[in-house]
Parts: sequence; C-alpha cells; structure tokens
Amino acid sequence: MTRNRTKRIAAMLAIAAPLLLAAPALGQNSNSFRIIPEVKHDVSAPLAELDALTPASPHRFTPRILKILPTAPPDNAPEYEEPDLALQQKALAPVAAQLGLNINGLGQGQYGFLLEYSPPDTNGAVGATQYVQWVNAEFAVFDKATGALLAGPTEGNALWQGFGGGCETNNDGDPIVQYDKIANRWILTQFSISTLPYLQCVAVSTTSDATGTYNRYSYSFGNTDYGDYPKLGVWPDAYYMSFNTFDDGSFAGPDACALDRNSMLLGNPASIICFQQPSTYATMLPSDLDGSIQPAAGEPAFFATFGKNVVQLWKFHVDFTNPTNSTFTGPTTLPVANFTARCFRSCVVQPGTTQKLDALGDRPMYRLAYRQFPNGVEALTFNHSISTGVRWYEIHDPNGTPGIFQQGTFNQDSNTRWMGSIAMDQSSDIALGYSESSTSVFPSIYFTGRVASDPAGAMEGEQLIVSGSGSQTEGQNRWGDYSSMTVDPVDDCTFWYTQEYIESNGSFNWNTRIANLIFPNCGSGSGATAVLSPAKLTFPKTPIGQTSTASVTLTNTGTATLNIDQITVLGNFAVQTNSCGTQLPAGNNCSLTLAFTPTVKNSQTGTLQLTDNAPDNPQKVALTGTGTSLALSPTSLAFGSEPIGQPTAPQTITLVNVSAAAVNLTAFTTTPADYSISNNTCGSPLPAQASCSLDISFDPIKTGARNGKLNITNNGGGGAAAAPLTGTGTLN
Repeated sequence: MTRNRTKRIAAMLAIAAPLLLAAPALGQNSNSFRIIPEVKHDVSAPLAELDALTPASPHRFTPRILKILPTAPPDNAPEYEEPDLALQQKALAPVAAQLGLNINGLGQGQYGFLLEYSPPDTNGAVGATQYVQWVNAEFAVFDKATGALLAGPTEGNALWQGFGGGCETNNDGDPIVQYDKIANRWILTQFSISTLPYLQCVAVSTTSDATGTYNRYSYSFGNTDYGDYPKLGVWPDAYYMSFNTFDDGSFAGPDACALDRNSMLLGNPASIICFQQPSTYATMLPSDLDGSIQPAAGEPAFFATFGKNVVQLWKFHVDFTNPTNSTFTGPTTLPVANFTARCFRSCVVQPGTTQKLDALGDRPMYRLAYRQFPNGVEALTFNHSISTGVRWYEIHDPNGTPGIFQQGTFNQDSNTRWMGSIAMDQSSDIALGYSESSTSVFPSIYFTGRVASDPAGAMEGEQLIVSGSGSQTEGQNRWGDYSSMTVDPVDDCTFWYTQEYIESNGSFNWNTRIANLIFPNCGSGSGATAVLSPAKLTFPKTPIGQTSTASVTLTNTGTATLNIDQITVLGNFAVQTNSCGTQLPAGNNCSLTLAFTPTVKNSQTGTLQLTDNAPDNPQKVALTGTGTSLALSPTSLAFGSEPIGQPTAPQTITLVNVSAAAVNLTAFTTTPADYSISNNTCGSPLPAQASCSLDISFDPIKTGARNGKLNITNNGGGGAAAAPLTGTGTLN
C-alpha cells in the first residue's frame, strides 16, 4: 500500500537554541490514518509449557546476520562538519551512582544459549521481582534480587506456540520487552517477516510473573508494508509503538501506532490505530512512563525524533471507542545545539582490525523516558549518537509549551561512545549507558550520570560496567541496534541497564551484560518520614469471592513533605480507597482502605508496600486474611428482650457454599443453652454453589444479656463458620 508522502511545512523562525520554535499543530491526515484489527487473540498456557512445545530453531548452526534498513541515503558529509556547542568541556568527579548486580546476560557460552543471529538487539526490563532480557531470537527471566536464572533461554516464538500463523512458526526478532508499571504486567513483542503477511506479535502477561500465561495477539501490516525497528512505550490509555515503514523496499516514513491496552489487559479483542508519517521524518520513539505519577487523565502520549539541529515532538490522542476522533498533531520543533549525526554504517574503530562498526546515527536511541514529579513538572529524556559523542536531552512541559530544559554531549576523550540509553529516577538523577570503543579500547560497556545539583548539560565521570576483550571481525560491521536503561518500579531509584560486548575476537560470538546501579541519595535526605500503622493487618474470615476491608494510617512525622511515588499491593488484596494522593505534608496523616477478596480457602498473605522519599523506603505492612467456602446470611442474629420461659419465633440463617468444591458439614452447635436449632435442611456434603438453611430460636433461661454463638464445623477453610447471637432475658 502506497503511503501519503505529502510534506508538512513547518513555520521556521531563526531564534536562539534554548527557545521554543513552534510549528503549526497538525491533526489527523485521513490518508495516513489506519485502524488495524487483530488477526487473532487468545490466552496462552504457562511459559514453561509453551517452551517445551517449541521446536529448536533451524538456524542454530548456521547463524545469520540481521539487516538494518537506513531511513535516508548515506550521508558522506564530514563527521565534524558542525561545531558542537553542547559538547561537555569540563570533566566532573566520577559518577556517584554505585553498581550493584552485574551479571552476564544471554550470549555465547551463557546459560546454554546457542547464538542464532548477529547482532543481538539487546533489550530488557525490570518488574516487581524479575528482570526479563530479550536478545534477538531468545529471552530469559532472572530473579532481580539474586540474578539467578528463573526461566530460559526461551525461543521468542515460544510465546505463540499453538497460536498459528507466522507468530508461531517464525522467530524473526527485533524484539521489545516492557513492564507495565501501572498494571504490573509484562509486554513482549516481535515481528514476523519471514513469511507473508508481515505481522507484529504482541503478548501481555496475565500477572506480574513473566513465567505465567499471556494474552496473545497478532496484527497484519499486509504484504508490502514492512514495519522495521519497532519500539514500544507504556501509557495509561494505550501501548504506543513506532515503526520504520518500508514500502516495497523504500522508506515510507515512521509510523506512530496505539494498541488498545485496556482490552489487551483483559484478553479482549483489541485493535491498533496508526498515523503513517512521510519519509521526511526520521525514526520516532513513543513516550514510556517511569515512576508512579501518571499523566493527567486524557493527556496524549508523545512521540519524538530529531532533524537538522532540532528535536521534533508530536502528541498522539487515541480514542478506541470512536477511532476517528483520534489525532496525531505536530511537530513542535525545538532548536538544539548544532550537531552532525554519527554515521549509519561502519565508522566506529576497534583495536587490531580495520573492521569498523555501525553507529545508526540516523535515529534516536530507545527509550523516550517520561516522568512526572510531585510538583507537576513533566520531563522527557532521550539520546542519539552524533559525531562528537552521545547527545542527550531533557525536555520539560511536553503537553504545554515544550522546551529544552537541558542538553549535553558526553564524550570525555577521543574514544567513540554510541548506542546509548537514558532514564531518570524519582530524584531527578539521570543515568546514561552506552558502548565505547577506540583503537586501544575493545568495545565495552560504560555508564555515566548526573544529579540535579550538577551543572546543566553535564554528566559525571564515566564508570565501567564490563570490559570487552575482543573486536568484532570477519567483515561484520553490525553492532546491536539499541540497548535499554529502565527504572525499577518498586523503589523508583534503581536503574537497570543491558548492552552488548565481546569477550574475544570473532564474528558470531557476542555477549551481553545486565547491571543495576543506584545514586546513593535517591529518595533520601528530604526530612520526610513515613510511618504505617498497624505494621500487620489481619482481615476477618471472608467467603471466597466476597470482600472484607481494613484500614492503614500513614503519618508523616518529619519536617518536609513526603512524596509518595508508588503504592504496591501483592496477593489477593487491593487498595479500595486512598486519601493520601501523591504528597503528604509534614505532620499530617492519611488513610488507605485495603480490600481482601479471597479466591481460595484458608490463610492467605500479602504485602502493602509504599515507595516514597523517606530514608527508610520502601515501607511495608504484612497482610493476612482467610478465605472460607461457607457464607452465612445474615452473619449474626439479634433477638432483643424476651421473658424467661417464652421462646421467640425462629430466625433463619442461610448457608451458601461459594466455592467450586463440596464442603463437609460435620456439626451444628449453639451456645449457651438459651439458643436452639430447628428446621435444619443442611445435608453433608453441601455441593458447590448450593445453599441450605436452619432456624435459631431464643428461649432465655436467665435474666440479663445472654450472648451466644452458632458454630458450624466444616472443612471449608478457616475453622468453624460462626454467627454471633444476642438476646436479653427478662422477668414476666
């Protein structure tokens, strides 16, 4: 299908780089607007079962080099054509962030991994308890606390075993793995291009466990439009993706798309809405949410790229109910310090060889990280490779009057630094990971970063993650296509980075690394405190499928505002009401009402966890509840005042077995002797979803309060089912 390549003309104003240059806002172009229905969706078996069903790749012993398609003809202009006024001139002290876990990811000789493709297209994401890394055709799940391998290496198309079509049979890579911090779900996606039609395969986990089941989808982009280099961002109203569309081999421009997130989380039919852009624009990145403060309801997602000495920003408003109401507006054009893009192919030197590596300087590097702070400031960060180093940007107020808050080029010596990924934590600390190489430095993995008090546009001195000990040879110039810096959703401080390196000279022998790092003052030193009371919360016995509630009080006993970044609840518990918001002033308190809805019988545990800027964060409350198979209605009986020796009319209690299994009823008793049972219709066992009833009468034998209890002994969990009985004996 031929794309509309009509150029959008932006009004250009010659003004200073720090100022905003606004282009006319453009609404949807009807020729570029598409609604793409799903080809199919279903729910998978657990990952372990899918893995066991997946045949070995036919390419394990004949590795293939993956192609990367340029978005413009090669530029033969000199690399140092433009003076770089953003090039960092002053070296700062070594980066304050401290390395933590630092382990090998998938690669040659690791975890039984067998290399199938080159380069690795390294990416990964961190979740509540796991880290998932996906490189080309295989992915693995790691324990984020210990680094232990939990699952894999698993073929990428294993996620679609039993699904049918190209998603099941092809394992073509160009993958992205993401973690939806709002819903605590994983999103894994890759394309299928070995057979027609071209497909995008998307899997959304049904829980926070990456080894569990997935809602699976496939989408057809036809037989001629090839969506290369897909990138994915998480937003409250959709999963947004960007593609480089190639129409019969020619670059047709970037495609901006929205996937129906809410439907995919539920496993319902889900469509994609796309706005194809002309080839005058480069690769786009979609905004990806970090932190726990969500954009305002209805706020559009953002897409960004760069042009000649500018950054370009779009807004995507999607409406899945009335798709034609969806709009893609922009670009807003922000002038930046002059730069010359790094080469696309073969310009990064290595030791001991004339073979040079690709830099992919024609496109921004994943991710476009979005964050909102408690004071309402919204920020976007991203980076790309230029002739003088890694250029990075922090953009503020993207939904209002966007502006370049700061920009810089990091390159502290003559070595080449490229293929970066950047993100920001809750305290405005920034971390930037990248590859580094020269005639004396084998391709290695480094990171740098900054804290808010550093000079604008400046990064601190770099730190090594792992040294490469070989060069890529034998005519292979391909080097990754992207890397990934993500932020831990639990503490909102720990950065996780994954990238490629090589342990010895060769071609199909790459390795990857997974490392985390944290700035020591992230979230601390604010003067705020967080006290949760009680420290342990026990819910009353609750029938399966019903809900009971209990409350926790949060008090800020400190001297500064407590910034609440995230509230996480694990187990069959949930936050029902929350009066705390995102900020709690010093000396104030607020409350959280938690709901317990058991899905099985017997004792169940969970955790309420609060992530904030108090020094001892995260704070936790242990949650305990018991699920029962029997529900009593009413749950208590009151008989009022009755004369001694004059029994009351009976009152009825109904028993319902709310579980999926029969319950044995072994005894019915009342205490004290003032109460008696009659008309008991309850047999044993009581079948699943069945009900029965019995009558209770009050015949006081003494004056005064005669409080009692009905006990029904059973095996439905939680011990005897009980109903309080109250009545008062009086004289005639």
